[in-house]
Amino acid sequence: EAGMAAALTALGMDTKADLPALWAVLTVESRGFGFLPDRRPKILFERHIFFRQTAGRFAADAPDICAKTGGGYVGGASEYDRLARALLLCRKAGLGDEPALGSASWGLGQVMGFNAVDAGFTGAADMALRMAGAEDAQLAGMAGYIASQGLDARLRERDWTGFARRYNGPGFWQNQYDVKMKAAFEKFSSGVGRDLRARTAQGALLYLGFNPGDPDGVAGQNTRNAVAAFRKGAGLPAGDALDDATYVALMKKAGLA
Repeated sequence: EAGMAAALTALGMDTKADLPALWAVLTVESRGFGFLPDRRPKILFERHIFFRQTAGRFAADAPDICAKTGGGYVGGASEYDRLARALLLCRKAGLGDEPALGSASWGLGQVMGFNAVDAGFTGAADMALRMAGAEDAQLAGMAGYIASQGLDARLRERDWTGFARRYNGPGFWQNQYDVKMKAAFEKFSSGVGRDLRARTAQGALLYLGFNPGDPDGVAGQNTRNAVAAFRKGAGLPAGDALDDATYVALMKKAGLA
């Protein structure tokens, strides 16, 4: 909650009235959660950026991770396999880690590594390390990048197309980025909120191997089923309620207490 408030303040936005706009960005970029089930930050490795970062020197030997065109995505934790290969290539060539780390987008806001300095970090390696530690760092980096590009005004004005064009790139229309942002904003503005306590519990359940669905702060049937399974395994009374005793036990089991 403090991280959300800090991000909104950094963007010159009201911590209550403008919260739906921030959630709209997070929902479209990362489905509103910055980590994978294995607790690493969500990433997407961009082979066309890696091509640009390395002047295409690996295109002949590794076209699936170094090419003029984007694509080749495998999703989820497997994106780290692509990143690992890029890191190895760079290290063998004496280029260090920055070109590879700079070719992936990171965390809640999916900020590109090559934008790390604009986002407020010393470099891509610094950004990756800090974003691995907490979603607050992911939020701060996203807000820093948005502000550095003057896109905070686009959010305040609800200029979804203007924001999408700069934040997501000129091909934003192919995935209807602006349309999805507008829809998410309207959803969150209509009273559909996000319970951060429930979202934390969902994250813990995800880490522990249960299936609560996307950690979105809305305790639907998948979350209730996951809570019931956790309670049974933890020796708690049967039920699917996320009461205080269940929450405390869950946080402790996940190492988040």
